[in-house]
Parts: sequence; C-alpha cells; structure tokens
Amino acid sequence: MSTIVLVHGLWVTPRSWEHWVPYLEAKGHTVLTPAYPGFEVEVEALRADPAPIAAVTVPETIAHLEKVITALDEKPIIIGHSFGGTLTQLLLDRGHGAAGVVIDSAPPEGILVNPPSQLKSLFPILSNPAKRHQAAGFTAEQWHYAFCNTLSEEDSRAAYERYAIPAPGSWVWAYGLIANFKPGKQETWVDFKNPDRAPLLFIAGGEDHIMPASVNRSNARHYRGEGTVTELIEVPGRSHWTCGEPGWEQIADTAVDWALRHAG
Repeated sequence: MSTIVLVHGLWVTPRSWEHWVPYLEAKGHTVLTPAYPGFEVEVEALRADPAPIAAVTVPETIAHLEKVITALDEKPIIIGHSFGGTLTQLLLDRGHGAAGVVIDSAPPEGILVNPPSQLKSLFPILSNPAKRHQAAGFTAEQWHYAFCNTLSEEDSRAAYERYAIPAPGSWVWAYGLIANFKPGKQETWVDFKNPDRAPLLFIAGGEDHIMPASVNRSNARHYRGEGTVTELIEVPGRSHWTCGEPGWEQIADTAVDWALRHAG
C-alpha cells in the first residue's frame, strides 16, 4: 500500500478529511493530513482567533508541505482539494509525489476561465478591498451557494458549522483576481511543459459553483509536458463539497485507484 498526503483547501482545515482518513487507512494506506502553517488548531479556535489565517502565505505553506513530504521514506500520492489542488500542482511541478490528484482544483497562474458562478461565489470576498488584508469568511448562505449547492439547506448548514473557517483574503485577491495581470511569474506559477512531472488527474464536480468544471478542463488542457500523463474525470451532480457530500467514497476510490495505477 502507499503513503497518501491529503492537502485541504481554503475555508476549511484538515478536519475536512476526517472521513477519508479511516476509510483509506482501512485499505492499508498511511494517510497524512498536514495543515497550513498556523492551522494546526481546531476549527473552533481559528474562528475565535483568525489571526494565523490572515498572516499565512503561499510560499511558507508550500515550504511546510515540502518539509512533510521530503521527510517520508517514499514519494507519496498527493491529493488536494480546491486550493489544495493548486498546492498539489505546485508540489508536483517541484518534483514531489509519485502521482497527484486534484479535486475541484483552484487554478494556478495562467488559467483565464472565470465562469459567472465562480465570480458570484467569490464576490463576498472580492467586493470589499479591506478583506485583502483580513481573514475573510462566508456566511452560511454564501457557503451553501459556493460549496454545498447540491445539498439541502439543513445539510449545508451542518457542514458549515462543522468545517467552515475564514480564508486568507490576500490569497483570494492575489490568486483569484490579479495573478494573471501582474508581470513575471507569480507564487502559483507552474511549468505546464515540465517533462518530469508525476502523473496528474483532475476530478471536477459537474455542479461545482466556486471551481466549475470548465476551470478544471482549462487547467488540464494547459499541461503539455512531453511524456507526462494528465487526465480529467468530470463527475455529474457533484458540488464543491464533493469530498464530504454523500457519495464521497466514490470520489476517494476514484482518486486513489487512479493514482495507484499511474504512480511512478
């Protein structure tokens, strides 16, 4: 069996993987769920004091994840959700991982597709420039639209109460709005032609509002490294909360089975 590193996204913590860990461990895998720097405490503590959220940066987050991965005895399978998908792409580009899977991935620099539902999802953050320097969160209603639109209001609120935290507003502004318009390579730049990148699978939710399938399709098409493997699976009827909503086991099995088949 393999070592699997699960990388969480924005607006949640490693708690978002709490069902995946025992499920994959029961199949014989070793599973790690590293937090972003400062996110090691529980959801409730980060809600009470979101200062670590506002202060964290992408470079220090990548450096922290690299430290976790390079300490392992073997190259792991890396699975990232949402912005964790961006981080996974950055890690693979830097030579980490035997295979990678990104689920409802936020895009790295250079992906210009911005569907209306994505702009509506991010509007609560992008509509207020002051949030660029704050830990910025969603209301329960905004979470329902952005994350859990295929769930009932009651089930969405339960997920919100259990998992939701603010996110670094600077990340949303820098990588969701202006990264593609700044000169030079930004912090989320990857070499789409890197011939040494490990195999990469995109899993896109057909009903995802905040990171729609069209964004993932564009992201996947950008990869053109000679001899590399890049594939995309679109799963109809799945929201951004696809790793937690009913049927998440199918997503977990699809991700791990593909990675095991393609791991170098």
